Amino acid sequence: MEQRPGALAVLTGALPRAERWAGRRVLLTGHTGFKGAWLALWLRRLGAEVAGLALAPEPGSLGAALEIERIVPTTIADISDPEVVPRVVAATRPELILHLAAQALVRCSYAEPIATLAVNVMGTAHVLEAARSASVRAVLVVTTDKCYENREWVWPYREDEALGGHDPYSASKAAAELVTAAWRRSFLAASGVAVASARAGNVVGGGDWAADRLVPDCIRAFLGGEQVRIRNPHATRPWQHVLDPLCGYLLLAERLLDGTDAEAWNFGPGPDEVGTVAEVVGMLAEAWGEGAGWVADAGPHPHEAGLLAVDAAKARARLAWRPRLPLAAALRQTATWYRRHRDGAAARQLIEDEIAAYEATPC
Repeated sequence: MEQRPGALAVLTGALPRAERWAGRRVLLTGHTGFKGAWLALWLRRLGAEVAGLALAPEPGSLGAALEIERIVPTTIADISDPEVVPRVVAATRPELILHLAAQALVRCSYAEPIATLAVNVMGTAHVLEAARSASVRAVLVVTTDKCYENREWVWPYREDEALGGHDPYSASKAAAELVTAAWRRSFLAASGVAVASARAGNVVGGGDWAADRLVPDCIRAFLGGEQVRIRNPHATRPWQHVLDPLCGYLLLAERLLDGTDAEAWNFGPGPDEVGTVAEVVGMLAEAWGEGAGWVADAGPHPHEAGLLAVDAAKARARLAWRPRLPLAAALRQTATWYRRHRDGAAARQLIEDEIAAYEATPC
């Protein structure tokens, strides 16, 4: 029987290799945000020469707590400005662009739909257009599982499923995927620039303080000794610890730098790790202790998808990637992060400790 590419490696799970990253010039957009800040610290640990392009970190955010501008040379600017990205690419001469900058909240997109489109669609176009610079060898555009046309069915979405979006955020990310594919086919592939997109599910982990996002809402309530109010307790999402998709992004980026695998990729948990909002909040409250719990918030609320999951079989088979943290463990680890931070532990040390532990975790 023919063996799938990477099938043997899937049994243990791959990790990014420091020898592939040492001295590598990387431009990371969105590094002042939650996922971007975690990724910036991991890239620095791997030895990459990282430059950042993002909006200023919001007060009280993880980027502010880390003083991320002291860790990564940073340009504070808006990628929806067409003059910004080419100027930063010319100044930093990256080999690789990891594009995470985005307006990342569904409910915010209802309040600011035009700004959401400007950042998520045109901002992505500006990054891809700037990648036609001679220094750039690869680009990874990070979107979301919400880029799929959600039919509320039980099957997880594969990379060749139809794109779409009910809300402005989802539509903007579907459009960003179309822009990425168009620039790859029309310009960048012919120039030798490998371009891929990455679609990950809902992430959990320490340091996320965004409004209208489940874990931050829970932690704010728990810290205040209150019951968290939940909008859609029966909604299902592909939850995963932030380090799992970031590991996938880094593995994929290594392939792109080799000139291969320039296509769309899902990164999500297996079917046994998909949970409802109520289940996730219950596990997080149990891990937190101190009488934490939740109550249903009757609304009204804007539309949000009820059922969503992605099929990451391609990443498992071809990139030798697989999640290392089961959902219950990820939530316990997240609760511990916030408790330790509440008790005075530095955010940077907490993240660096978790990255080191993740790299040492058998898979």
